[in-house]
Amino acid sequence: MLRRYLEQILNIYNYIDGLIVTNNKGIAECFKTFRPDINKLKEEDVIGKHILEIYPDLTWETSSILRVLRDGKPIFNEMQHLKTYKGQSIYAVNTTMPIISGDKIIGAVDVSKYLDPGAQRQNIVLSLKDNNLTKGKNDLYCIDDIITAENSMMDIKDKILKISKTDSSVLVYGTTGTGKELVIQSIHRHSERSDKPFVSQSCAAIPSTLLESILFGTVKGSYTGAENKKGLFEVAQGGTVFLDEINSMEINIQAKILKAIEEKKIRRVGGIEPIDIDIRIVSAVNEEPWKAIKEGRLREDLFYRLSVAQINIPNLKERKKDIKLLTDYFIGKFNKNMNRAIIGVDEKVEDIFNNYSWPGNVRELKNVIEGAFNLTIGNLIQKKDLPDYIQNKSMHTEENIEEVLGKTTLNDLVKDYEKKIIETALKKSSNMAKAAKLLKISKQLLKYKIVKYKL
Repeated sequence: MLRRYLEQILNIYNYIDGLIVTNNKGIAECFKTFRPDINKLKEEDVIGKHILEIYPDLTWETSSILRVLRDGKPIFNEMQHLKTYKGQSIYAVNTTMPIISGDKIIGAVDVSKYLDPGAQRQNIVLSLKDNNLTKGKNDLYCIDDIITAENSMMDIKDKILKISKTDSSVLVYGTTGTGKELVIQSIHRHSERSDKPFVSQSCAAIPSTLLESILFGTVKGSYTGAENKKGLFEVAQGGTVFLDEINSMEINIQAKILKAIEEKKIRRVGGIEPIDIDIRIVSAVNEEPWKAIKEGRLREDLFYRLSVAQINIPNLKERKKDIKLLTDYFIGKFNKNMNRAIIGVDEKVEDIFNNYSWPGNVRELKNVIEGAFNLTIGNLIQKKDLPDYIQNKSMHTEENIEEVLGKTTLNDLVKDYEKKIIETALKKSSNMAKAAKLLKISKQLLKYKIVKYKL
């Protein structure tokens, strides 16, 4: 079991220099060092020894592992001076977390960032991956926030870097929750306009008269209560304007926006004098653009003007490699925000995540993990911690079968389905004999299949 925790920990951290896992008595069961130039201990020097044998200068009060085993509370980013029983001196920043099974502490895991000998006391901090929005002075996402292992998303990151070097209009298409704003903010962050404003406006469900005032500004007296006020196009002078869900914008305002983009001039509502603007327009749609054009909700000429460069973001169900990567990413984020010590999901949850269609995409995955953090009491997120709609979702609908065809064998699909049928029968039965009767198989055969599928 401790090996499973070790694997999860190695997936969560951006980078670590050393790792040690102990049982609940402080005896080392796993040890890794990725900087043998700093920590010269080997696995055989550590496994089976008590933490105070390995680092004899530590005490029950100065050892973060022993305090975590005693109190059951994680310790983050603590500077420690470690002197090995072989006489080597190491300075490290340690994060230590309890390993909990049920309501019992069964061990602790300690990860270290070693300080180079020449910089032993500088303020280096080891941290879990996070999802900070405060990226530089503009508080925007950058390309490094796009977490992916998929070639399709790596291509998008490459496009962002290329597109950001121009002033062309950009249209981003992606369904709800795919991360359109992340891509668009990254374009601005890596552009020569990054020192200028980034202004974002959703166009959904806003009357055209109000949206016109928001974008172009107003002149005092143009209507009751109107004041001299800059619109977003003026506020963003020299920078970038992001128009979200332009397919929800009323058609009559689309014509005015097209004219403003082409002429690089605007007039405030009620105003006469033209105002020169120097802005880059980036926009997003949450449906296939040609569908919106065909149904008369998006002007074709505006589409051509806005989509000089276009990026299409794939749905999460098409990014299978990213599901685990993003899961670990969000676990790191919520560990930091909620001061928790969760190190991953169990195998059943991993299986559910890989087979679920994720209609809400990355945003849904993030919300599911956050919800699980509110329920789980151990170190691993379990099936019971997931929302009911995911727990009860059939993984063998026609839609999901179409998704896996060609990606796995018929034999594996049948085995997976059989496993889930047996799991369901066991849940509905008070004992194995009743489950076997429900399945219309012998008790011996059911027992064999339970062992086979590790149920």
